Amino acid sequence: MIELQIFKAEDAPELISKIKDKRSLLQFAGPAYYFPLTKEQLEDDLKNENRFMFRVFDTSEHNVIGHAQIFLKNHTFLLGRILIWDENNRGKGYGKKIVKELLKYGFSHLDRKTAELNVYDWNTGAIECYKKVGFEIDPGVMSEVSIDNELWISINMKINTDTFESLE
Repeated sequence: MIELQIFKAEDAPELISKIKDKRSLLQFAGPAYYFPLTKEQLEDDLKNENRFMFRVFDTSEHNVIGHAQIFLKNHTFLLGRILIWDENNRGKGYGKKIVKELLKYGFSHLDRKTAELNVYDWNTGAIECYKKVGFEIDPGVMSEVSIDNELWISINMKINTDTFESLE
């Protein structure tokens, strides 16, 4: 069972310790953060009233297993910065549970009918996870970023509250 707990400034060192290099930071956070991730960068986000930051807590194991955020936009809310700490826990359904909890939170607490997220096109595991929850790719929205002479393409995916509720 997954529980979203409010992320606080004192949780920053644990998150920072999980980001080992600039590529993992870019994958996790997009281009908004710079490496190395610092407590100050996270504190700036904590001050942003449109950003909701969470520790992901596994109630059966009684430990924090990751991090996730919601960013309130004009007409939607954006899921992002979803990270499962231990790579051995990836591919076990945690991502789907985390995304569902974020959507439940967003649709019940925020006055929005649509949620979205951005994911790099090479991250096929994450894309499949999001599709299983009901997200669909929006082909009209994409961006790109360069790292180590590589071009990473970010695709956008959306889900509306009716679709989410029908799949629950």
